[in-house]
Order: sequence, then C-alpha cells, then structure tokens
Amino acid sequence: MVRLFLCGDVMLGRGVDQILPHPSDPALREGWIRDARDYVELAEAVSGPIPRPVPFSWPWGEALPVLEDAAPDVRIINLETSVTRGDAFAPGKAVHYRMHPDNVPAVAAVRPDVCVLANNHVLDFGRPGLEETLAALRGAGLRTAGAGENADAAYAPAVVPVEGGRVLVFALGALSSGIPPSWAATDGRSGVAYLPEPSAAAAAAVVGRVRRAKRPGDLAVVSVHWGPNWGYHVPRSEVRFARALVDGGVDVVHGHSSHHPRPVEVYRGRVILYGCGDFVDDYEGISGHEEYRDDLRLAHLLSVTADAERPAGLRMVPLRARRMRLEAAGDDDRAWLRETLARISGLGVAVEPGGTLALAPASCPPSGPP
Repeated sequence: MVRLFLCGDVMLGRGVDQILPHPSDPALREGWIRDARDYVELAEAVSGPIPRPVPFSWPWGEALPVLEDAAPDVRIINLETSVTRGDAFAPGKAVHYRMHPDNVPAVAAVRPDVCVLANNHVLDFGRPGLEETLAALRGAGLRTAGAGENADAAYAPAVVPVEGGRVLVFALGALSSGIPPSWAATDGRSGVAYLPEPSAAAAAAVVGRVRRAKRPGDLAVVSVHWGPNWGYHVPRSEVRFARALVDGGVDVVHGHSSHHPRPVEVYRGRVILYGCGDFVDDYEGISGHEEYRDDLRLAHLLSVTADAERPAGLRMVPLRARRMRLEAAGDDDRAWLRETLARISGLGVAVEPGGTLALAPASCPPSGPP
C-alpha cells in the first residue's frame, strides 16, 4: 500500500510572494490591480493583519501537521506559478503569476516529491522564465513533471521510489484550462506537456507512455490541469478520458484548475479527482462566486496498491484559507464540504472523528448541474 498526498493549485506567486522574505517586483499588468501588494491588503481587509515577512512555512499553516500525522509516502502538488526574476510578461494573458527564486524554500517547506508544472501560469514570463523555474526547483532538489526543455522532458514522468516499486507521475495541461497552444513543448522547443482536447486518441497516447514506463509494482498517477475556474459540471469528454486512462493501467487521475473541488469518482477501484480545488493562493478578499466557498481547501490522502483488485481509499482533510495561511476548517465548513462533495459526486461521504472526510467506495459517474 502506498499513501499519497495530492492537492490542487499551489499559487505562491503574486500576493503570497509579497509576504515571503524575498518578494518580487510587485508590478502587475492586470486590468484592475497593478500592484501585487494590493492582494495582501484585500486579504487583510477581511481577515486581519498579515505579518511581513512571514516564515517560508506560513502559507501551508495547519497542512504541515496534517501531513506529519498522515505520513504520506509521496507528496504531489500542482505548482501554478513561474519562479523567476524576469519581467517579460507573456502577451495576451490577463493574469501573471511570479515568485522570486529565493522564495523556493516556501515550496520546499511542504516537502513535495513532485511539483507538477503543466498549467496555465508556468510560462507567464516566457520560456526564459520557464528555464529559470526548472533550474530553481531542481537546484532545490525538487522533481518536476509536465514541463521541460523539450517534448521528451515535458512528457516524461517524475519517478519516485517507494517500497516495492515506484510512483510514476505524468502531467498534462489542457487547452480548456487556458493554456495557449504556443506553450506546447516540441522536439526543439521548451514548454508544457499539452493536451489540446481530452479525446480517445489523446488518452491512447497517454496510456502508451504509461505502459512503456510502468513496471510490476509501480503505480501511475496522471495529473491533468483542465477545465474552467468555476462550476461543478464535468463534460462527458473528460469522464471518458479519465476512465480510458484507468482502463489502460493508470492508478490515480489527479485533476486540477478549478478554484474549488469538483466531483470525485471511484472507477474500477481507482480514484478520479476531477478537480482538487485551490490549495494555496492570494484570492482571499476577492468577491464573487461565494456560493462555491473557494476559501475552503482539501488535502487529499489516498491509499493505493498496485493490485487492481484492491480498491483505493480516499480521505480528505478540510482546511480554510485565512490571512494567506491554511488553518483548520470549522464544523460548519466540514459539513458544507461533506454535503457538497456527496451531492456533486453521487457518493457517500462521512465525517470521521477529528473532522476528516472519508469517501465511501462506489462506482458511479460524477453528477452536478449541467
């Protein structure tokens, strides 16, 4: 049995970067906000003062003791920011995320085994910014997946040794999440592992890569950045794509991009997370879409075995973002998450002692408003 920690978007740039010990130039090119420090002020207006600078561990807050108690074998995050000193803002984008390379210890604080980079912010400062991002993370001893110097590097899995085998983490970034086609890695150009659409042919290509890399005892995780920021509906094309991956030997489908959790499915004993929601960001104090409670976050803890006959187990620890730091969610927050996950997923979700949410294994399609 291998224990995995998975979370959604980790956005340590922009406002979060400003409260860390080595903030970047705060200049932005957004339609309404032109200074990243304004995001800090928005958070302070609703939650109270934030000390500056904060320690590198600050954004993770209560997630750190949760992970110490859970002791996962492998920790996987979607790092959705460019790590660069560069100021060449990618044209045609409304929002750019950047954290200073000297703040990389804030990434390392959660001890990730894999940083997924196939997302719509990793090239916010161009290919030089991507090159600096890769160098900064590798210099800190952090594995990456989903972006690289060329297509071979971008599509290759990150390999994490575990007892009895390995965990292979493949990553893809989809057009539907806002990734420009020009960001795709090619034989002669850096970029992301790109998914134009979740088609049968694309799923077959992923399965082919998994089968070529996977050995007896290995587990394969496919991490996919797809879909819009808001909404619970999962298109049938995404359902078919995720199930085709499981049919082809993938053990976990790790979806992200939405600012809140989307449905969960257990298919053939394997967990499909269609959207994990944000985990760390600077959105606190931004109004709109309150019905989705994007201040609530989930730490996903999976127990998976290479034996496909043994169903995976999923526990989810509710957290809440406050003062740009994760804190324990309250009873009402846990109840809201439990009811929402059960409703949109069509699965039983129980609240365990201590407030952890546990998924009742079943095999049924995701639901939710069309």
